[in-house]
Amino acid sequence: MERLEQFISGIINWATTDGITALIKIVIALLALLISFKIINRFAKKIEAQGQKPGRDKTLMRTLGYVFKIGAKCVVAVSLVGFVGIDTSAITALITSLGVCFGLAVNGAVSNIAGGVLIIVTRPFKVDDYIEAQGHSGTVEAIHMTNTKIVTPDNKVVYLPNGPLANGDIVNYSDKDIRRLDLKFSIAYSSDFEKAKALIASICEAHELVLKEKPMTIRVASHSESSIDITTKVWVNRADYWNVNFDILENVKREFDKAGIEIPFNQLDVHIKNS
Repeated sequence: MERLEQFISGIINWATTDGITALIKIVIALLALLISFKIINRFAKKIEAQGQKPGRDKTLMRTLGYVFKIGAKCVVAVSLVGFVGIDTSAITALITSLGVCFGLAVNGAVSNIAGGVLIIVTRPFKVDDYIEAQGHSGTVEAIHMTNTKIVTPDNKVVYLPNGPLANGDIVNYSDKDIRRLDLKFSIAYSSDFEKAKALIASICEAHELVLKEKPMTIRVASHSESSIDITTKVWVNRADYWNVNFDILENVKREFDKAGIEIPFNQLDVHIKNS
């Protein structure tokens, strides 16, 4: 009973002396943490906003804002831990030990960080570019230190690890202002291929979005098993690629039907032999 009274008395003494000080420090630290994080987030957004200005690199500014936000929050958190009265040297030693274990466990993440640095330095693509890589294609929305975030045309978000991305094949559809549109039209052997070529040429020349100053190619590409294949190559502005693609396909089908040019399809002839 006497020991219990001593224990309770010790708690009361600590609460009325050091406990109050510790509580005040914790409250101040929490308030400082919230205020600091808000200020850091605001500064990070301002850094990212610099990328929207003419002449500024949007990709670099967004990456710098992300790195600044994470680094500054870590520094503030460790500083406030020391303010509360906790020995930060022990925390530092613990973080170092955990860092070694974590480094061994996330060896792949280190290669992703190196890949992120390589992507930022070599710039095979930038934010808002449409790329194809690692079996996915979409618009680049953000480049982080370990992964790159892209949004597919059907609005799915895909995170590509930077390690394999930096060391693999990347197709950048936004790097050039113009693109070549390649189409193939198959007609039956019984149809007049010269007439078909003339119809395709007239459709391409009449389309206002086809670049007339660039060379146009309309030639027989191959003699397939059941068709003659005519290749068509025209140049368009990058933004007009899909509109021209769909327009030409629809117009060629419409004109072929009018001219009686047959578009073949797979058929199977079965001959029955009587014994």
